[in-house]
Amino acid sequence: MKLAQMIGTIMGVGYIRPAPGTWGSLVALPWAWLLHVIGGLPLLVLAIVVGFFKGWWATAKMTTGQDDHDPSEIVVDEVIGQWIALLPLSYAAWSMEISILAMWPGWIAAFALFRLFDITKLGPVGWADRMNTPLGVMLDDVIAGLFAALGVLVLAALYHGVL
Repeated sequence: MKLAQMIGTIMGVGYIRPAPGTWGSLVALPWAWLLHVIGGLPLLVLAIVVGFFKGWWATAKMTTGQDDHDPSEIVVDEVIGQWIALLPLSYAAWSMEISILAMWPGWIAAFALFRLFDITKLGPVGWADRMNTPLGVMLDDVIAGLFAALGVLVLAALYHGVL
């Protein structure tokens, strides 16, 4: 397996059927936990930035000369988007020095909301997807992750009676 393929498919996770994007999002969860435990919010943010650029590169390599700009086996974008959706939980756990697992309902919400926005391609998510470029492949999941993170914040505020 070539390096671009290893990165793009997250070591072959993208070949799992059905729903490779969902599998990519699922594999992102334990990795996010591990990154948070090792280095807190700063390490998760660094992993998102580095992963975004590696994913962009891998997507470009894997789609060169192909008609399909976003083949289903490329799931690195789902990993990055899912990590972004988990940022509010990482921030809260890191700043309050509590276990990130204590906010387990937030994990479920982040996963469900990210998948919802990624699958439905609403608004700017769809705009990025329609770019039909490797950057668009990555950006649609970044935007879906941002929407999911905002959703997690809104749900947390509702739960705690802030809204």
